[in-house]
Amino acid sequence: QVRLVESGGGLVQPGGSLRLSCAASGNIISINAMGWYRQAPGKQREWVAAITSGGSTNYTDSVKGRFTISRDNAKNTVTLQMNSLKPEDTAVYYCNVDRLVTVLGGTWVREYDYWGQGTQVTVSS
Repeated sequence: QVRLVESGGGLVQPGGSLRLSCAASGNIISINAMGWYRQAPGKQREWVAAITSGGSTNYTDSVKGRFTISRDNAKNTVTLQMNSLKPEDTAVYYCNVDRLVTVLGGTWVREYDYWGQGTQVTVSS
C-alpha cells in the first residue's frame, strides 16, 4: 500500500520561510510527477507546484520566485521551500503523486492520483 506523508507545516510571520516535505512509502517502482496543492478556508483546492521525474518544474503564478519545489527520486521524496510567505499563502498543503508504478501480488501495476493527509501552513503576525 502506497502512502504519502507530509511534514513541516506550522505558523510563521509574513516574510518568513517554511519547508514542507513529503515522503512516499510502499512498494514503489517509479513515480511520475510529484506536486503540491493547497486549500484555504472556504476555497477550492488549487495547484501550487509540480516537478517531473526528470526535474522539470512548474509553479502557479502567485508563488513564482518565492517557492521552490525539488525531489529526491532515490528516496521518493518531494520538498517545497517557501520563502517570503504572505498571509494569503495560509492553507492546508497537500502532496500529490499523479502516477506511479507499484507491485501488487508480484505484478507491476500503474496507479493514479495519490494524496497526502495535508499539513497546515499559517502565515500571520
